[in-house]
Amino acid sequence: MKLQRTTLILILLMLGLGGFVYFHEFYWKTQQEEVKNKKQQIFSFEEEDVQSLAVKTKNATIILERNNNSERPKWRMTSPQQVPANDAIVSYLMDLLVKGESDRTISTSVNQLREFGLTAPQATIDIKLKNQQNHQLVLGKSDFNRRFLYAQADPNSQSNGNVDVLLVSTDFGNAVNRELSEWKEIPNKSESTPLPSLNLPTPSKK
Repeated sequence: MKLQRTTLILILLMLGLGGFVYFHEFYWKTQQEEVKNKKQQIFSFEEEDVQSLAVKTKNATIILERNNNSERPKWRMTSPQQVPANDAIVSYLMDLLVKGESDRTISTSVNQLREFGLTAPQATIDIKLKNQQNHQLVLGKSDFNRRFLYAQADPNSQSNGNVDVLLVSTDFGNAVNRELSEWKEIPNKSESTPLPSLNLPTPSKK
């Protein structure tokens, strides 16, 4: 009787171990693949398609227009100042907009957007294309481990009333939260600053 009881316990332990192995090897890996497969491009346009950008943060609104009359700089700031833009800074943001991916998508109700920092976002990027189409990226707060930012791309409600919240790279936050001076073209010091004069002694006349 005791032997049968021990055998039964061993069988139950084996079944439990088998269930754990199945869960880990099949179910968990399947779930991970599903999450991985949900990665997708945020936008489908190319850099050359973009005519203007409006970057609105809590400190300022920067409006950038493509400079069609010159190859350098490619971009010009039209607000709050009308000056040549820093191409390197704008190109960094453009690269994120064109190539950036969403790590995954969360479907949530509009009432929960505040929890993601999207009712008072850290930044909003409005994108106008040459074909007059418009896109928008709204950047909220970081997720719990600060690996991603919550965001919305072209926000709109689904048929069930929910909205999609994306997880995007924190590089977006670094790209837009800048001082005004960083958006402006850095002048070429060799051209703008005169060379210091050399106070050499005047040769004496013989």
